[in-house]
Amino acid sequence: MPVYNILLMGASYGSLLASKLLFGGHSIHLVCLPAEAQLINAEGFKVTLPLRGRKEPVLLESRKLPGKVTAGPATGIDPSKFDLVGLCMQEPQYRSDGVRQLLDAVGRSGKPCMSIMNMPPLPYIKRIPGLDYKALEAAYTDPRVWDSVSPHKITLNSPDPQAIRPPDGKANELLVTLPTNFKCAKFEDDRDTQIIRTLESDVDRARFNVSGDEIELPVKLKAYDSIWVPLAKWSMLLAGNYRCITRDGMRTAQEAVHSDIEASRSVYNFVFDLCVKLGADPSDLVPFEKYAAAAQSLSRPASAARALQNGAPNIERADKLVQLIALQKGLRHPAIDAQVALVDERLAANRKAAA
Repeated sequence: MPVYNILLMGASYGSLLASKLLFGGHSIHLVCLPAEAQLINAEGFKVTLPLRGRKEPVLLESRKLPGKVTAGPATGIDPSKFDLVGLCMQEPQYRSDGVRQLLDAVGRSGKPCMSIMNMPPLPYIKRIPGLDYKALEAAYTDPRVWDSVSPHKITLNSPDPQAIRPPDGKANELLVTLPTNFKCAKFEDDRDTQIIRTLESDVDRARFNVSGDEIELPVKLKAYDSIWVPLAKWSMLLAGNYRCITRDGMRTAQEAVHSDIEASRSVYNFVFDLCVKLGADPSDLVPFEKYAAAAQSLSRPASAARALQNGAPNIERADKLVQLIALQKGLRHPAIDAQVALVDERLAANRKAAA
């Protein structure tokens, strides 16, 4: 099997993805903050993963896995030396100095990019036919950072697994709270898709020794022919993640979904139906009941809500992106309009406080 050189921009979710890919013996370079890079280069990284049917979670330590991991800043990287680039940061971070230049170099290199962002990169949206893409730029922190990335060279991976930095842990530690799969759409070029299929096979074959037992681990990488499969996350984001944001602060995703289950169902199914109208097959998406069951275990506010609460001047705006796409199809939902307006208001207040 081929061994790849993979660049992952972002070490939080990037570490989760890397922990799976290292089983295939691949070389991975993580782009991250200096303190994170120093720790990862000195000690590797650690991912704690819950296992169904076992009381104790497993600890994956990068230094004990077959592949090799290094870390460093966004500067001084030659993207042409990599076979695949993973976009693992939140959308506003691509505007920051150093990162935007690296993203531009990645785009110009023509290397295949696989995003695991909640907010689909603008070039991926351009793979959806029949939209006014210019009118959707308002949902992006800085749409210009995506100008050099071709829709032909980008795909999207639904970041369904949930993970956090442990409150008392170090910057090279990650705790998985919902061990679901990464679901990746194919690239337009079959040769690029073959990289994903190889990685999928590596992750699938991986076994981990626990007390003498060779066990299969959760959080797989799955390749799909449909470009719509990763967009199943849209319904979840609008019915759960963004509704963690309230006028008075934030609430858990479990509360956002289950405190008014019919309101959640209405928002969820509106977005589900929008995806079908755009071209998705219903089988590409996730029914509300399955999401609502998973949301019972989401005992923390979503990252967007936490960022807003901490004064962030920008967050990923998948809520606004979906609203703008729906408007192009002559559709709107009052609860989505109200939520988008609330997030706009909270962001404006954060920017004013920071000025």
